[in-house]
Amino acid sequence: METDRILVVDDEVDFLETIVKRLQRRGMEARGVTSGEAALALLDEAPFDVVVLDIKMPGGMDGIEVLREIRRRRPATEVLLLTGHASVETSLEGMKLGACDYLLKPMRFEDLLQKLATALDKRRTAPPRDRRPAGEDA
Repeated sequence: METDRILVVDDEVDFLETIVKRLQRRGMEARGVTSGEAALALLDEAPFDVVVLDIKMPGGMDGIEVLREIRRRRPATEVLLLTGHASVETSLEGMKLGACDYLLKPMRFEDLLQKLATALDKRRTAPPRDRRPAGEDA
């Protein structure tokens, strides 16, 4: 059985490192990056099952822009949105663009695990949509 591949994207380094370590302790292959650009670069190299994506990141791309690119480049990748700004409106916009769910920060780790399990189940049961080799343009 393959290890679940999770990419966490958040500009808050302490939060990012904590989440990645806790996911790794649960047997997931988790990576973390602090910008949308870095996330897209990793996704061009290899697919991830789920991206946990902060909506509000200073400078560069925001989470909604990154979500649009993930949908274009890796349509089978599930995306969970995070917001620390209680921006439910933006989170709902993200769900219209294809995110599977969202969480408000601060969050309980157990809530993240539950939403990750749902996203992974959705990914496993969905018809194949993302079969091109890593790095190949759409």
